[in-house]
Amino acid sequence: MNTAEIISWEPATGAELWRGKRGDVDDVVGRARRAWPAWAAQPLATRMELMRRFANEVRKDAEKLATLISRETGKPLWEARTEVESVINKVEISIRAYAERTAQRRLDNALQGTSAVRHKPHGVMAVLGPYNFPAHLPNGHIVPALIAGNAIVFKPSEKTPATAEALVSCFHRAGISAAVVQLLVGGPEEGQALVGHEGVDGVLFTGSAHAGIAINRRLAARPDKIVALEMGGNNPIVLWDTPKVTDAATLIVQSAFTTAGQRCTAARRLIIKSTMYDAVISEVKRLADRIIVGAPFDEPVPFMGPVIDNQAADGLTESFLYLLSHGGKAIKHLVRPRDDLPFLSPAIIDVTGVKDRPDVELFGPLLQVFQVSDFDEAIAEANNTRFGLSASLVGGGPTEYNRFWANVRAGVINWNRPTNGASSSAPFGGVGLSGNHRPSAYYAADYCAYPVASNEMEQPRAMIGVGLREA
Repeated sequence: MNTAEIISWEPATGAELWRGKRGDVDDVVGRARRAWPAWAAQPLATRMELMRRFANEVRKDAEKLATLISRETGKPLWEARTEVESVINKVEISIRAYAERTAQRRLDNALQGTSAVRHKPHGVMAVLGPYNFPAHLPNGHIVPALIAGNAIVFKPSEKTPATAEALVSCFHRAGISAAVVQLLVGGPEEGQALVGHEGVDGVLFTGSAHAGIAINRRLAARPDKIVALEMGGNNPIVLWDTPKVTDAATLIVQSAFTTAGQRCTAARRLIIKSTMYDAVISEVKRLADRIIVGAPFDEPVPFMGPVIDNQAADGLTESFLYLLSHGGKAIKHLVRPRDDLPFLSPAIIDVTGVKDRPDVELFGPLLQVFQVSDFDEAIAEANNTRFGLSASLVGGGPTEYNRFWANVRAGVINWNRPTNGASSSAPFGGVGLSGNHRPSAYYAADYCAYPVASNEMEQPRAMIGVGLREA
């Protein structure tokens, strides 16, 4: 049912947080198209300075914005504060990235004139954001696109419009025209209309594989539109020989349960050497049992909050029961203390005996464990997915890590580090159902502008030296 309003609810309390009218796609895109030429004509130094002013506006509102993110997503306040810091830090990182990835180049030759490479913006870019990092992830598209000279239409997740509104207001207070960065409130219908709109020159998307594939299909016959897709993963963390059992268990727990497992880089599958199983799993369970699950502002401070809504909690519960009924062995049961709120305990299930395990992204605090006997089997199991975003090896030595790095299909591959916590100073993206080979973060500049090669001389000078009759 497409109601006239979008309502945002606090996951931790069920209270209404925000409501607003759905936007008019044609009107918003039309305004952006009219505003874009003047923005693109601004000197690059001016656009960069305005981004720095934006960072200062976010810095002024940091605690207020973090509190809003916590209320709207349910994540603990400490984590929301780190998200706000990432929004601020993204500006200087994007300025450095633009200078490195899209630098102007000139080569002078007395006879041939000048050969130059410069970059042009695409035009009006649609940014479709997710709910798990409602400020940081869309900001990772918006800031590089603005630096490059594009106008932005930002359609946030219908579950986190309040955070999006606050973020966009920071751009406007920094002195960027309200027509250059616009918020489009809406649900899937507005998102689909925006993706297919003739006035949109590019689509920058972060979200589920289902939605990303739909965008890709919709624009398959439109090579004139730039499309960057970041679609999550069914990420493996492989545990091999190590004496550091407590540290290994900590890395596993961080990978699987940070942000209540609602990170595209979260570890979904623990692939573990059988001889390490008893020692490591008992330590992982012991640590997971200590995790405090609570509301964002609770005392003592929680490690993780609820998942985004009751529908998500219901789906994860059904998935756990499915695995359990098809041969899975519960190591730590998925517990939902209240039916009316989407709080879930971290859950761990051994799926070694489950045949035909669904290759899906279970977006929550549910870790599947699979036992293997040798390293080749571990690599094969890590690659037993259509996704390919993040993978991590915990333990092993340089020889194992070199084999792991060379043979695992993923865009982020770590050693003795969590699967999550990627750096904005590096490229971020995956292969398979995780992305379309347009990594974001430090490489976002690559899809925000296109290179133009030029051969130039101040005066025309030419001759034809062969194939002409005598004058």
